[in-house]
Amino acid sequence: MRPSFDSIFMNLAGELAQRSHCIKAQVGAVLVKDTRIISIGYNGPPAGTHNCDEEWPEQGCPRDSKGSCSLALHAEENAILFAAKNGSTLEGATLYTTLSPCISCARLIFSSGIKRVFYQKSYAEYKGLPSDEGVDFLLKFGVDITKY
Repeated sequence: MRPSFDSIFMNLAGELAQRSHCIKAQVGAVLVKDTRIISIGYNGPPAGTHNCDEEWPEQGCPRDSKGSCSLALHAEENAILFAAKNGSTLEGATLYTTLSPCISCARLIFSSGIKRVFYQKSYAEYKGLPSDEGVDFLLKFGVDITKY
């Protein structure tokens, strides 16, 4: 049996997550258009700053006012930013990610023109939130989002 493209891209997102230097969570993302990879990303600090597991191996990077990493970009952000930096259009693209998008990433996904999102695990469950705000946002505005 040949693997489906969805399976291939979700597996790649899982492999990319292993590249993350975050000690709290490792997340990977793959952006695809017409079965071709546009961009990849994983969560971590911007290039040229600190790798959390090296700089703060016990507790991770300092927390911001909401208790999130003060340095990290989310996997989706890294993938979208790399695509934009290199002139790729994301209109109609599909995003595969190992963790459902937070509300901030959901706004970025929608604004970028991404039309489909596949995710493995729930951001709300990971953060102990009552609902997946990012998933709800994307559904409300017509983005096809599916738990893989």
